[in-house]
Amino acid sequence: MIFTFAHLEKSVEVMSKNIRKQDFLTYFKRFSLMASTETSVTIGVVSSFHQDNLSKKFYDEIKWAIVSIVPSIEVIDFVVDDTIEMRALNEVIDCRDTQKTTEKKTKNEAINGVEIVEGVNSRLVSERYQLDNFIVGPNTQLAHAACDAVARRPGSSYNPLYIYGNVGLGKTHLLQGVANTIRSKQKDLRVVYTTADKFLTDYVSSIKGRSVDKLRERYRQIDVLVLDDVQFLAWKKQTQEELYNIFNILYEAGKQIVLSGDRPPRELTELEARLQSRFEWGITVDVSEPDYETRLAIIGEKARAREFLLPQNVAEFIAENVTTNVREIEWILNQIIAEYDLRGTPPTIENVAMRLSKLSIRSLTPSMTTSKTIRSTHCSYEDLIQAVSGHFGIEIRALLSEDRKKENMIPRQVAMYLLKNKLHYTYERIGNIFSGRNHTAVMYSVKKLEEVMKKNQQVVYELNVIRDKLGI
Repeated sequence: MIFTFAHLEKSVEVMSKNIRKQDFLTYFKRFSLMASTETSVTIGVVSSFHQDNLSKKFYDEIKWAIVSIVPSIEVIDFVVDDTIEMRALNEVIDCRDTQKTTEKKTKNEAINGVEIVEGVNSRLVSERYQLDNFIVGPNTQLAHAACDAVARRPGSSYNPLYIYGNVGLGKTHLLQGVANTIRSKQKDLRVVYTTADKFLTDYVSSIKGRSVDKLRERYRQIDVLVLDDVQFLAWKKQTQEELYNIFNILYEAGKQIVLSGDRPPRELTELEARLQSRFEWGITVDVSEPDYETRLAIIGEKARAREFLLPQNVAEFIAENVTTNVREIEWILNQIIAEYDLRGTPPTIENVAMRLSKLSIRSLTPSMTTSKTIRSTHCSYEDLIQAVSGHFGIEIRALLSEDRKKENMIPRQVAMYLLKNKLHYTYERIGNIFSGRNHTAVMYSVKKLEEVMKKNQQVVYELNVIRDKLGI
């Protein structure tokens, strides 16, 4: 019997079930059938990296799978197929798709999210956010312990629980972890995870439908309310009023409330004082930037979650250089994995450093590619200018111009302030971006905005919204 492409498909399916998942997803990518006889088969792979690893590490497992389909096969060879990326779909086997197909049913059944109470605009909770896989460091120990206590005994302790911290430090992971844990251990409880934006949508819809009373009644059904990013209710007076009413209903009924924000309740001055005070009734805990050891552990855990084998020296390099928040760590890992998936390029310190340098505000010299001082932010000044322009609804040309129209002054000052204080541009460089202004003029604009921020909380809110969008 001549070994055919259909036989290869069946063999890959057998391999996907018998080879450790992490190894399969790392070393098996795309296969093509280059040649075959009754006793031999030549398999095309995407790179020499895959050729070496498959022939040295997995030859016995692969041969066993192939022989289980065609017993006459005695010899298996692997060669690099330069055309594999251009071949038709019916000529190439995507090994990872085979793995996903095998697991699809189980995975779909596992993604349940939280119960959606009728009429409440709830968001599904991601299965990957669990309290058990949250990497606990010195700066998150208390927050994680509080979440764990709430998840074990909702409504009994730490009610409400309020978690605060900058963007990308794990607040959403903790909140969704609480929702997932409660739903898995106490299936009879009605848990709703939502955001301030979604809550606002609920309320606006109820006003339009003249059904505010019905909205409150629906929220009465909830046993656990998990509300993310409460700072986005700033200046929404009517919505705050409704949240105040719902908070009281749930609290008095002994229902658990978990909240998050970017600042402690008392610093949310754009919220009503009585709402701030209620957020402080239970326990308030913060999350801050992870230290080196925690970052290294996070990198390892997230790489394992993606079934990707990351060399230890590369993991340490990332931990030393990507220091701002967890989202940036996830971002660079995604880039590394995509590079491997698309080109078969294994991660090294050199190519990771090169990628970081391209994203950095400060360019790196070749001698700096192994330095431990690389900036990790991937927000460029173009991204920032576009975000400010879009947020305030003015043209980029007007934002960068020298005009002194009142409607352009605050947005321009906001952009200069963020470039200076978040992206760490020099005054001279900022001036060059804004129609060649001198450094004195830029310095004055930044100082002016700082003065305005002390008196005008609306400006502070607008600035924080832009920061959240950019992740800075």
